[in-house]
Amino acid sequence: MSDDEQRSRGADETAEKRAKDAAEVEQGHRPDALILHEIIRREGEEELRRTTLALALSAFAAGLTMGFSLIVPGVLKGHLPHEPWAELVLSMGYSIGFLIVVLGRQQLFTENTVTPILPLLNERTLGSLARVARLWSIVLVGNILATFVIASVLAHTDAFQPEVRKAFAEISRHTIEDPFWTTVIKAVFAGWLIALMVWILPATGSAAPFIIILMTWLVSMCGLAHIVAGSVDAFYLVATGEIGMGAYLTGFFAPTLIGNVLGGVTLVSVLNFGQVVPDLEGQKRSGV
Repeated sequence: MSDDEQRSRGADETAEKRAKDAAEVEQGHRPDALILHEIIRREGEEELRRTTLALALSAFAAGLTMGFSLIVPGVLKGHLPHEPWAELVLSMGYSIGFLIVVLGRQQLFTENTVTPILPLLNERTLGSLARVARLWSIVLVGNILATFVIASVLAHTDAFQPEVRKAFAEISRHTIEDPFWTTVIKAVFAGWLIALMVWILPATGSAAPFIIILMTWLVSMCGLAHIVAGSVDAFYLVATGEIGMGAYLTGFFAPTLIGNVLGGVTLVSVLNFGQVVPDLEGQKRSGV
């Protein structure tokens, strides 16, 4: 082989190695905010295009599944000793419902404070607003109806032992014990955490289950208010006759809905959208 051929072959091998190295760096590179925004925006567009029946069934399934965020802590509370460390374990059980819902791609209202909002922020028209309102209405109604069903089943059947049903009631009482504005503030933080979870999930890969458990465990451990998981608790008390529907609506539903929406939309969707606006405008100007 001549010297020219050796140099040419060496140059080809060097270029190939550089390309391989660049691919490995790109694969290992953490996605930036613009990439995360685009992934979530596309997911939001897909959700906004789904049929009413598909959304309703998915939302109803999610509400039923969230029953496990009462069932698992209740079973644990009924069997664990009354020790300070037991509360941390109970809080971990709260995450099970969220884990199934998110990995199963079921429609959960607090997730929808992020995904459909990004398409709305990109296309700020009445038509886009109407599509988001339609999605929110279907998902929220489906979630809440399902939580009433699962809570009624837990309250009126002997599927669980008396000590477990007693634990259900004890856990549920904590959901409605705070004044209106305290619940709003707690719900803001819960909406913030859940929306942050949705924002960072595309960057987590195989670590997604750990992130879901971590973020939702924080919601429970800090005693925050989540509109769907908390509705299972509150409806359990309604079903057993401990509180009335009015107490649920004014003492839990209204303040929690306000707080979750404020936390998810304002603190995550709008602020995270704001950080990518300059890049989006730069792409539009360059024709990308």
